[in-house]
Amino acid sequence: MNLFVLAQIILAALLIGGILLQNRGTGLGGAWGGGGEAYGTRRGVEKILFRATVAVAILFFLVSLVSLIA
Repeated sequence: MNLFVLAQIILAALLIGGILLQNRGTGLGGAWGGGGEAYGTRRGVEKILFRATVAVAILFFLVSLVSLIA
Protein backbone atom coordinates (compact mmCIF):
# COMPACT_ATOMS: atom_id res chain seq x y z
CA MET A 1 0.00 0.00 0.00
CA ASN A 2 1.26 3.44 -0.88
CA LEU A 3 2.46 5.61 2.02
CA PHE A 4 0.27 8.51 0.88
CA VAL A 5 -2.85 6.34 0.82
CA LEU A 6 -2.14 5.12 4.35
CA ALA A 7 -1.59 8.70 5.54
CA GLN A 8 -4.87 9.75 3.90
CA ILE A 9 -6.78 6.95 5.64
CA ILE A 10 -5.35 7.84 9.04
CA LEU A 11 -5.94 11.57 8.56
CA ALA A 12 -9.48 10.95 7.31
CA ALA A 13 -10.30 8.91 10.42
CA LEU A 14 -8.84 11.64 12.67
CA LEU A 15 -10.76 14.31 10.78
CA ILE A 16 -14.07 12.44 11.08
CA GLY A 17 -13.49 11.87 14.79
CA GLY A 18 -12.59 15.51 15.38
CA ILE A 19 -15.67 16.76 13.55
CA LEU A 20 -18.00 14.37 15.35
CA LEU A 21 -16.67 15.43 18.76
CA GLN A 22 -17.57 19.04 18.02
CA ASN A 23 -21.18 19.66 18.91
CA ARG A 24 -22.13 23.27 18.26
CA GLY A 25 -24.54 24.77 20.73
CA THR A 26 -23.92 22.52 23.71
CA GLY A 27 -20.16 22.38 24.02
CA LEU A 28 -17.99 19.31 24.25
CA GLY A 29 -20.13 17.86 27.05
CA GLY A 30 -23.03 17.57 24.61
CA ALA A 31 -21.36 14.59 22.97
CA TRP A 32 -21.96 12.61 26.18
CA GLY A 33 -25.46 13.77 27.07
CA GLY A 34 -24.80 17.23 28.50
CA GLY A 35 -26.55 20.29 27.27
CA GLY A 36 -28.57 23.33 28.09
CA GLU A 37 -25.74 25.85 27.96
CA ALA A 38 -25.81 28.76 25.57
CA TYR A 39 -23.04 28.78 22.96
CA GLY A 40 -20.41 31.44 23.56
CA THR A 41 -16.75 31.16 22.74
CA ARG A 42 -14.56 28.11 22.50
CA ARG A 43 -12.48 27.56 25.61
CA GLY A 44 -10.13 24.91 26.90
CA VAL A 45 -10.50 21.52 25.28
CA GLU A 46 -13.02 22.77 22.71
CA LYS A 47 -10.53 25.33 21.41
CA ILE A 48 -7.74 22.74 21.22
CA LEU A 49 -10.06 20.27 19.45
CA PHE A 50 -11.15 22.95 16.95
CA ARG A 51 -7.58 23.95 16.13
CA ALA A 52 -6.48 20.31 15.88
CA THR A 53 -9.36 19.59 13.47
CA VAL A 54 -8.32 22.52 11.27
CA ALA A 55 -4.69 21.32 11.33
CA VAL A 56 -5.70 17.76 10.38
CA ALA A 57 -7.88 19.10 7.54
CA ILE A 58 -4.95 21.12 6.19
CA LEU A 59 -2.63 18.10 6.46
CA PHE A 60 -5.21 15.92 4.69
CA PHE A 61 -5.44 18.46 1.87
CA LEU A 62 -1.66 18.70 1.54
CA VAL A 63 -1.16 14.92 1.56
CA SER A 64 -3.90 14.57 -1.06
CA LEU A 65 -2.28 17.21 -3.21
CA VAL A 66 1.18 15.62 -2.95
CA SER A 67 -0.35 12.20 -3.66
CA LEU A 68 -1.95 13.61 -6.81
CA ILE A 69 1.31 15.16 -8.01
CA ALA A 70 3.58 12.21 -7.13
